[in-house]
Amino acid sequence: MSLNAPLITPYVGKKAPALGPCAIIASTLPDLQMLRGLLGLPKDKYRQLNMSRLFRGQKESAPCLVGPVTGAPYAVIILETLIAWGVQQVVFVGWCGSIALNVKTGDMILPDAAFIDEGTSSHYQASQTAFVKPSNKFLLKLEEQLTGNGLDYHKGSVWTTDAVFQETPRQVKYYQNKGAIGVEMEISALFTVAAFHKIDLAAILTVSDELGDYNWRPGFKDAVFKQRCNSVCRAACDFFGR
Repeated sequence: MSLNAPLITPYVGKKAPALGPCAIIASTLPDLQMLRGLLGLPKDKYRQLNMSRLFRGQKESAPCLVGPVTGAPYAVIILETLIAWGVQQVVFVGWCGSIALNVKTGDMILPDAAFIDEGTSSHYQASQTAFVKPSNKFLLKLEEQLTGNGLDYHKGSVWTTDAVFQETPRQVKYYQNKGAIGVEMEISALFTVAAFHKIDLAAILTVSDELGDYNWRPGFKDAVFKQRCNSVCRAACDFFGR
């Protein structure tokens, strides 16, 4: 017995679904519902996966859909379960706050790196002071998809935090100085674990609120935010050839 081997691994039993290689993980319930409709998946046909719902694609080549997912530890539980069940390619769809003055509510962010300020990544051999990146080839393909859909986006790094209610001006300024343009709660852990398991994962984020001038301006009810969420969800579905 290896003293470094994990004692608990994702359960793969007789009733575990044999998933295809592709998955979309939705952070929020509104995006999950939108993605389900775009993929043509019945709303009442799903498998409960912890606190999330797993919708299976109607064809083996179609992506499965999972969500909602909030926070780094829970996101990793879902990701590792999907990997154990056969998934090798993941697009994560989520929301984030802007910490750059030129990034506004309703804008899209395509993260090309994430600064680790969460407690999960260190358990997967990642340095707590480091930043992590998505699969490069997957990032490029996703960028091509957004461009092909005629969508404008910001490509840049994000700050991943565990404590949404402890985003102080000092912290925002610190990550601004590192070049981060957004803040959210899952990306660095997802990038870390995807690299650990050698699978492809990239993310698309919609800006839901702004903190760049050290004041909070929520935009969750803005029409432009809701429209852009729809565009992001369509791009994620198109990426897997719905």
